[in-house]
Amino acid sequence: MNQPPETKPNPDPWLDWAKELQFIAQAGLAYSQDHFDLERFRRIRDISAEIMALKSGLTLDTVRGLFCNETGFQTPKLDARAAVFQDHKILLVQERNGLWSLPGGWVDVNQSIRTNTIKEVKEEAGLDVVPERLIAVQDRNLHNPPAYAYNVCKVFVLCRLLGGEFASNIETTKSGFFALDELPELAEDRTTKAQVAMCFQARANPALPTQFD
Repeated sequence: MNQPPETKPNPDPWLDWAKELQFIAQAGLAYSQDHFDLERFRRIRDISAEIMALKSGLTLDTVRGLFCNETGFQTPKLDARAAVFQDHKILLVQERNGLWSLPGGWVDVNQSIRTNTIKEVKEEAGLDVVPERLIAVQDRNLHNPPAYAYNVCKVFVLCRLLGGEFASNIETTKSGFFALDELPELAEDRTTKAQVAMCFQARANPALPTQFD
Protein backbone atom coordinates (compact mmCIF):
# COMPACT_ATOMS: atom_id res chain seq x y z
CA MET A 1 0.00 0.00 0.00
CA ASN A 2 1.39 3.39 -1.01
CA GLN A 3 2.13 5.75 1.86
CA PRO A 4 1.49 9.51 1.53
CA PRO A 5 4.63 11.61 1.10
CA GLU A 6 6.16 12.73 4.37
CA THR A 7 5.58 16.39 5.16
CA LYS A 8 8.74 18.14 6.28
CA PRO A 9 8.40 20.58 9.20
CA ASN A 10 8.59 24.23 8.18
CA PRO A 11 12.00 25.50 9.38
CA ASP A 12 10.69 29.08 9.57
CA PRO A 13 7.01 29.05 10.59
CA TRP A 14 6.73 32.75 11.44
CA LEU A 15 5.02 33.73 8.20
CA ASP A 16 2.50 30.91 8.58
CA TRP A 17 1.71 32.05 12.11
CA ALA A 18 1.39 35.68 11.00
CA LYS A 19 -0.94 34.71 8.14
CA GLU A 20 -3.11 32.71 10.52
CA LEU A 21 -3.30 35.66 12.92
CA GLN A 22 -4.29 37.90 10.01
CA PHE A 23 -6.97 35.43 8.97
CA ILE A 24 -8.39 35.26 12.52
CA ALA A 25 -8.31 39.05 12.87
CA GLN A 26 -10.04 39.71 9.56
CA ALA A 27 -12.75 37.15 10.25
CA GLY A 28 -13.26 38.67 13.70
CA LEU A 29 -13.57 42.16 12.24
CA ALA A 30 -16.09 40.86 9.71
CA TYR A 31 -18.38 39.05 12.14
CA SER A 32 -17.90 40.50 15.63
CA GLN A 33 -20.22 43.25 16.88
CA ASP A 34 -18.65 43.92 20.27
CA HIS A 35 -16.76 47.22 20.37
CA PHE A 36 -13.96 45.90 22.61
CA ASP A 37 -13.54 42.71 20.53
CA LEU A 38 -13.25 44.80 17.36
CA GLU A 39 -10.50 46.84 18.98
CA ARG A 40 -8.63 43.65 19.94
CA PHE A 41 -8.98 42.18 16.43
CA ARG A 42 -7.58 45.39 14.91
CA ARG A 43 -4.57 45.12 17.21
CA ILE A 44 -4.08 41.45 16.25
CA ARG A 45 -4.15 42.45 12.58
CA ASP A 46 -1.56 45.19 13.22
CA ILE A 47 0.72 42.69 15.00
CA SER A 48 0.38 40.18 12.15
CA ALA A 49 1.27 42.89 9.61
CA GLU A 50 4.37 43.83 11.60
CA ILE A 51 5.49 40.18 11.73
CA MET A 52 4.86 39.73 7.98
CA ALA A 53 6.86 42.85 7.15
CA LEU A 54 9.77 41.75 9.34
CA LYS A 55 9.91 38.19 8.01
CA SER A 56 9.00 38.73 4.34
CA GLY A 57 11.10 41.76 3.48
CA LEU A 58 8.02 43.71 2.36
CA THR A 59 7.52 47.17 3.80
CA LEU A 60 4.91 47.60 6.52
CA ASP A 61 2.94 49.92 4.22
CA THR A 62 2.94 47.23 1.50
CA VAL A 63 1.69 44.57 3.90
CA ARG A 64 -0.99 46.87 5.27
CA GLY A 65 -2.08 47.69 1.74
CA LEU A 66 -2.40 44.00 0.92
CA PHE A 67 -4.32 43.01 4.04
CA CYS A 68 -5.49 45.78 6.30
CA ASN A 69 -7.90 47.31 3.79
CA GLU A 70 -9.67 44.02 3.08
CA THR A 71 -12.99 43.09 4.62
CA GLY A 72 -14.95 39.86 4.91
CA PHE A 73 -13.69 36.30 4.96
CA GLN A 74 -10.09 36.11 3.73
CA THR A 75 -9.32 33.86 0.75
CA PRO A 76 -6.25 33.35 -1.51
CA LYS A 77 -5.69 35.59 -4.51
CA LEU A 78 -5.94 34.13 -8.04
CA ASP A 79 -3.14 34.28 -10.61
CA ALA A 80 -3.96 32.81 -14.05
CA ARG A 81 -1.15 31.90 -16.50
CA ALA A 82 -1.55 30.91 -20.15
CA ALA A 83 0.37 28.12 -21.89
CA VAL A 84 0.32 28.98 -25.60
CA PHE A 85 2.26 26.86 -28.09
CA GLN A 86 3.49 27.30 -31.65
CA ASP A 87 5.71 24.77 -33.47
CA HIS A 88 6.47 22.90 -30.23
CA LYS A 89 7.58 26.08 -28.50
CA ILE A 90 5.88 27.96 -25.65
CA LEU A 91 5.00 31.64 -25.46
CA LEU A 92 6.85 33.80 -22.92
CA VAL A 93 6.72 37.54 -22.38
CA GLN A 94 9.56 39.76 -21.20
CA GLU A 95 8.74 41.96 -18.25
CA ARG A 96 10.08 45.45 -17.62
CA ASN A 97 12.86 44.05 -15.42
CA GLY A 98 14.20 41.96 -18.33
CA LEU A 99 13.02 38.60 -16.98
CA TRP A 100 10.53 36.32 -18.74
CA SER A 101 7.31 34.62 -17.66
CA LEU A 102 4.19 32.94 -18.95
CA PRO A 103 1.65 35.64 -19.86
CA GLY A 104 -0.95 36.23 -17.17
CA GLY A 105 -1.55 37.84 -13.82
CA TRP A 106 -4.13 38.60 -11.17
CA VAL A 107 -7.70 37.62 -12.03
CA ASP A 108 -9.76 40.82 -12.02
CA VAL A 109 -12.90 40.92 -9.89
CA ASN A 110 -15.12 41.16 -12.96
CA GLN A 111 -13.41 38.33 -14.87
CA SER A 112 -13.47 34.53 -14.85
CA ILE A 113 -10.38 32.33 -15.25
CA ARG A 114 -11.24 31.92 -18.94
CA THR A 115 -11.90 35.57 -19.77
CA ASN A 116 -8.99 36.83 -17.71
CA THR A 117 -6.58 34.44 -19.50
CA ILE A 118 -7.77 35.69 -22.88
CA LYS A 119 -7.43 39.31 -21.74
CA GLU A 120 -3.94 38.92 -20.30
CA VAL A 121 -2.51 37.18 -23.39
CA LYS A 122 -3.96 39.92 -25.59
CA GLU A 123 -2.63 42.72 -23.38
CA GLU A 124 0.84 41.26 -22.76
CA ALA A 125 1.57 39.47 -26.06
CA GLY A 126 -0.92 40.91 -28.55
CA LEU A 127 -2.24 37.43 -29.36
CA ASP A 128 -5.76 36.00 -29.56
CA VAL A 129 -6.22 32.62 -27.88
CA VAL A 130 -8.89 30.12 -26.92
CA PRO A 131 -8.49 28.55 -23.45
CA GLU A 132 -8.99 24.80 -23.81
CA ARG A 133 -7.92 22.95 -20.67
CA LEU A 134 -6.82 23.45 -17.07
CA ILE A 135 -3.28 22.17 -16.60
CA ALA A 136 -2.83 22.78 -12.88
CA VAL A 137 -3.92 24.73 -9.82
CA GLN A 138 -0.93 25.32 -7.55
CA ASP A 139 -0.30 26.87 -4.16
CA ARG A 140 2.23 29.50 -5.20
CA ASN A 141 4.30 29.34 -2.02
CA LEU A 142 4.95 25.63 -2.62
CA HIS A 143 6.43 26.22 -6.08
CA ASN A 144 7.71 29.79 -6.54
CA PRO A 145 10.40 31.65 -4.57
CA PRO A 146 10.38 33.74 -2.48
CA ALA A 147 7.52 32.93 -0.10
CA TYR A 148 4.83 35.61 -0.11
CA ALA A 149 3.16 36.93 3.03
CA TYR A 150 -0.20 36.07 1.46
CA ASN A 151 -1.53 32.98 -0.31
CA VAL A 152 -1.94 32.75 -4.08
CA CYS A 153 -3.59 30.06 -6.19
CA LYS A 154 -1.82 29.86 -9.55
CA VAL A 155 -3.98 28.49 -12.37
CA PHE A 156 -2.27 27.26 -15.57
CA VAL A 157 -4.45 27.17 -18.69
CA LEU A 158 -3.59 25.44 -21.97
CA CYS A 159 -4.64 27.72 -24.84
CA ARG A 160 -4.98 27.38 -28.61
CA LEU A 161 -3.39 30.17 -30.64
CA LEU A 162 -5.62 31.98 -33.15
CA GLY A 163 -3.35 34.77 -34.33
CA GLY A 164 -2.14 38.30 -33.66
CA GLU A 165 1.21 39.96 -33.06
CA PHE A 166 3.06 41.67 -30.25
CA ALA A 167 2.03 45.26 -29.52
CA SER A 168 3.73 47.80 -27.30
CA ASN A 169 2.18 47.91 -23.82
CA ILE A 170 2.89 49.07 -20.27
CA GLU A 171 3.62 45.60 -18.83
CA THR A 172 5.94 43.78 -21.25
CA THR A 173 8.73 44.74 -23.66
CA LYS A 174 8.65 41.77 -26.05
CA SER A 175 7.38 38.23 -26.51
CA GLY A 176 8.69 35.05 -28.07
CA PHE A 177 8.27 31.29 -28.41
CA PHE A 178 10.89 29.08 -26.77
CA ALA A 179 11.76 25.39 -26.64
CA LEU A 180 12.13 23.87 -23.19
CA ASP A 181 15.91 23.58 -23.59
CA GLU A 182 16.35 27.22 -24.68
CA LEU A 183 14.40 29.13 -22.04
CA PRO A 184 15.56 32.68 -21.24
CA GLU A 185 16.10 33.85 -17.66
CA LEU A 186 12.77 33.47 -15.90
CA ALA A 187 11.06 35.64 -13.29
CA GLU A 188 10.83 32.72 -10.88
CA ASP A 189 8.46 34.49 -8.51
CA ARG A 190 5.95 34.16 -11.38
CA THR A 191 7.14 31.28 -13.59
CA THR A 192 9.67 28.53 -12.94
CA LYS A 193 11.27 26.08 -15.37
CA ALA A 194 9.39 23.26 -13.63
CA GLN A 195 6.09 25.02 -14.32
CA VAL A 196 7.03 25.53 -17.97
CA ALA A 197 7.99 21.84 -18.21
CA MET A 198 4.62 20.93 -16.70
CA CYS A 199 2.91 22.88 -19.49
CA PHE A 200 4.94 21.03 -22.15
CA GLN A 201 3.92 17.71 -20.59
CA ALA A 202 0.25 18.68 -20.55
CA ARG A 203 0.35 19.65 -24.20
CA ALA A 204 2.13 16.44 -25.20
CA ASN A 205 -0.33 14.24 -23.30
CA PRO A 206 -3.98 15.40 -23.43
CA ALA A 207 -4.95 12.53 -21.12
CA LEU A 208 -2.96 13.91 -18.19
CA PRO A 209 -5.29 14.90 -15.34
CA THR A 210 -5.28 18.43 -13.94
CA GLN A 211 -2.64 18.75 -11.21
CA PHE A 212 -3.62 20.48 -7.98
CA ASP A 213 -2.19 21.06 -4.50
